[in-house]
Amino acid sequence: MNSTAEVTTPVPVKIAPKDIKLGYAIKLPVGWMKHPFLTNKLVVESAQQLRIILSLELDYVYFYPERSSVVVDSTADHNEASVSRDIEDLQLRTQMQLEKEQRIEQAKAHRRELQKTEKAFAQSMAQVRNLMTKVQGRPLNAIEDASQLISNLADTILSEDALVLHLISQAGKEQESMYFHVLNVSILAMMLAKNLNYSADEVKWTGLGAMFHDIGKLKIPSQILRKTSALTTPELNFLKLHPKLGLELLGLTQQFPAEAKAIVEQHHEYLDGSGYPAALKAGQINKLARIVAVVNEFDNLCHPLDMSQARSPHHALSLMYKTMKGKLGDLEMRVMIKMMGIYPPGTVVLLSDKRVGIVMAVNSDSMLYPDVLIYDADVPRLEAAIVTLEANKLSVEKVVKPKALPPEVFAYLNPRAQISYFVQQKN
Repeated sequence: MNSTAEVTTPVPVKIAPKDIKLGYAIKLPVGWMKHPFLTNKLVVESAQQLRIILSLELDYVYFYPERSSVVVDSTADHNEASVSRDIEDLQLRTQMQLEKEQRIEQAKAHRRELQKTEKAFAQSMAQVRNLMTKVQGRPLNAIEDASQLISNLADTILSEDALVLHLISQAGKEQESMYFHVLNVSILAMMLAKNLNYSADEVKWTGLGAMFHDIGKLKIPSQILRKTSALTTPELNFLKLHPKLGLELLGLTQQFPAEAKAIVEQHHEYLDGSGYPAALKAGQINKLARIVAVVNEFDNLCHPLDMSQARSPHHALSLMYKTMKGKLGDLEMRVMIKMMGIYPPGTVVLLSDKRVGIVMAVNSDSMLYPDVLIYDADVPRLEAAIVTLEANKLSVEKVVKPKALPPEVFAYLNPRAQISYFVQQKN
């Protein structure tokens, strides 16, 4: 995985447009819609671009020396007829303007898809909230509701179409963190089961077990669950009872499948026997429980009780692979990393053109080229471009720790404390 980098804001100097040379990195000091370029920042690559900039009749542009080089334009014909050149410039400007308008429409369409996905996520969250309140008093109803929710999600995940894994921008209330956690773990665990080539039934059992894997925590006092300092030995022993307490709750009904019960019971077991509650070893642990153990560890690293210790999705996966070997299944971890992409949604990245953004979505058929929301101080955040890297001939240069961002970039990209995921089929 790529190394991290600090992001610094370069300091530009003002120069007259007539002093621009090919290879200069500049920023146009006008509104985004008052020029035909895709962004206000660009590297001047041709004499035609330079003439278009001069035609804007600006008093100055911002020049970035450290990002610039001087390129000799060996193709320029300074004796060409000015009329012919003007026509070519007009054609290029018209083409650029059309491409820009197409990109704007694509960005709007992308945002509409995100909004549709976020609406579906909110509906699923409401169902999770509702079934969790039913589980103690009406467990049969809760299991029926969960089965329907999981079945619907599994149908999307099991489809032959490429999947898009989205970052969801809605932050949750602290007291609802369990609901976000179980929905996250359910979705990612079903995706992992599918990627491990498990059957449709096994994918659905994985989702159902994941949905109820922490249900025993309803029997644990909230002061233990919310404690951010080290637990006492009695408190830790009580917390470690939650898999057994969960089984007791689910034992109130005969409708919960045995295959999913193993997940509730074993999702904290480690292959080396150091887990709980039964200190099982590799061959004794249910294969679906191994899946949920990996995903549960990942989500807990992203959302610890002490949020100052939270890891980005990229760093959580990296840490797990380095430190959890022998405890979590190696195959499950490797497939999880491949499934999430090198740059999972929620990862802050520095792009090859030196712009900074946050990964919003990963397409299952193009994992190295995620969709990235780009920071641009001249574009309002709600209108910020979400670009597909491959289509724009861009790549990720480095992963950036959110804490390394300048305050204005952090506020704009808003790397969220609560990272939630949802899936849709790629259109």
